[in-house]
Amino acid sequence: MKARYVRVSTPDQKLERQLIAQNPNELLFVDICSGTIPFAEREKGKQILANNGIDYVSVKSIDRLGRNLLDILNTLKYFEGNKVVVKVDNLGIESLVNGKPNQAFKLIVSVLANISEMERQTMLELQREGIAIAMAQGKYKGRVRGSVESKEDFLAKYPHVVRTLKKQSLRNTAKLCGVSLGTVQKVKKSFTEI
Repeated sequence: MKARYVRVSTPDQKLERQLIAQNPNELLFVDICSGTIPFAEREKGKQILANNGIDYVSVKSIDRLGRNLLDILNTLKYFEGNKVVVKVDNLGIESLVNGKPNQAFKLIVSVLANISEMERQTMLELQREGIAIAMAQGKYKGRVRGSVESKEDFLAKYPHVVRTLKKQSLRNTAKLCGVSLGTVQKVKKSFTEI
């Protein structure tokens, strides 16, 4: 059985670009979540991993699987171990050829997954720079000084960190979720105090 996996970060993003190469015989799985959330923790990602009948998964580009190199490689390793062929449309290559791992696929995907992770870091850096410039110009106000965010509101911003922290160490959680170690420590402190 063939499947197509589509991921967008926000509900207002359009899916059409990722559906251009869709075949009518593919099951469609669409996740609306950040690329930093591990594939195995996404609603549709879990369904694909649990469905034993799926033997072929298509994605538009490798960053649809995630924005974390380690998570992408672990997901691909799981698929390879279960003889599931992964096709990356924009590269036109498949992970398995005649049931054997495609070494060119591994090399190219490793490089692109690393670039995907770097793009996310660059985007966050640019965002921080933009906020700093806006604050210097008095255009960005941020949270009112002296106000306190409730623990529940804070934890609601990081559900993937809470889930991952239950299974992983602080440093691994920070790496897998794409957040700082300080954020993970604050999340841990907040949910242990509730």
